[in-house]
Amino acid sequence: MLIFARLIIFAAMSLAIATSAQDEPVDERILLTFIPNVQFAPFYLGIEDGHFADAGFKVTLEHLQEPEVLDLVAVGQANFGIVSGEQVILARSRGRDVVYAFEWFQHFPVGLVYSSEVDLSDLTNLRRMTIGIPGRFGASYSGLTTLLGSAGLSEADIDLREIGFNAPEVFCLGAVDAAIVYVNNEPLQIGSLASTGDCGDVRAVDVITVASQVDLVSNGLIVSRARLQEDPDAVERMVSGFAAALQSAINNPAQAYLASLRHVASLPAEESLVSALEMAAERQREFLVSNPERDAIAQSRRELAADLAERFDRETLTQLQVLLNTIELWDADELGYSELASWQAMRDTLESMGFLDKGGGKLQDAFTNQFVAGRDE
Repeated sequence: MLIFARLIIFAAMSLAIATSAQDEPVDERILLTFIPNVQFAPFYLGIEDGHFADAGFKVTLEHLQEPEVLDLVAVGQANFGIVSGEQVILARSRGRDVVYAFEWFQHFPVGLVYSSEVDLSDLTNLRRMTIGIPGRFGASYSGLTTLLGSAGLSEADIDLREIGFNAPEVFCLGAVDAAIVYVNNEPLQIGSLASTGDCGDVRAVDVITVASQVDLVSNGLIVSRARLQEDPDAVERMVSGFAAALQSAINNPAQAYLASLRHVASLPAEESLVSALEMAAERQREFLVSNPERDAIAQSRRELAADLAERFDRETLTQLQVLLNTIELWDADELGYSELASWQAMRDTLESMGFLDKGGGKLQDAFTNQFVAGRDE
């Protein structure tokens, strides 16, 4: 079975790591973007459950802006960072020799949220619609450009409004017909407002994901070319530690949420919820002993959400649901593997946006799969 085979691989890697790692873990920081959030649960789990320690590292996390992460890793002031694939392409076009070593998000996290009353079965119906977007930058703008391109449209065919990261408020006020959002989070907020009658005339929403139209490379772990060449063993151990933590978060979201509580002060943590999650995490650990298939594990996540929904209100469970939604963006048959085609699609998008000159070097130099479990590249 696939899950069983994967667990064997991770077990073998952990044994090799434990054998080769130093007795005392080496201090290492990983640079993240945004702010502490449940969406970084694999990193919290990697620290709390010892996956990074097993790999020989005592990890600390630091949150910066994406350009800062790229610059610090590129010049060797930090060894590891998490950034989007598009930023890797752009950085390399500016002479920053960074390498993407592990694809964390297997599905691009951006999509379009709109009222369920609107017919977007044909994406050409987007023509002349008013669409909100945080700004003409980053994954949101790349995602919109790709979505429009898949329908043979361009920005000139819509009324684009820059609304900042305020999609729930702006959409529910009726200022836009649809909004570009992160699909694991904002549709949940908008849907909640709609269900309680707090979103104008909208009673339910649908989402079109960019990933359903085009496969774009998304967030992943980067290192500098120099670091990769100087100490490939350290890179391999970090990738292996993170892969084990990521798999653990996918397999046991209750455990991942509990680990996140120690790092994200804003997470709901009332005693009854924590107790319920502790019991759920233990049941899931017992379930995982049977080496279930990936589909069975996915079903167990749905059952966890349904069970807790009967006992807690929507607001209490919002961040747990964000985690569950985000896990769907991470989960894959082969964690960490990066497809050349998704890099090409992203480069094509950046070129069409005028952010990148044609050419820009070999895409094959921007990423490597050599540290992905079961790969020998």
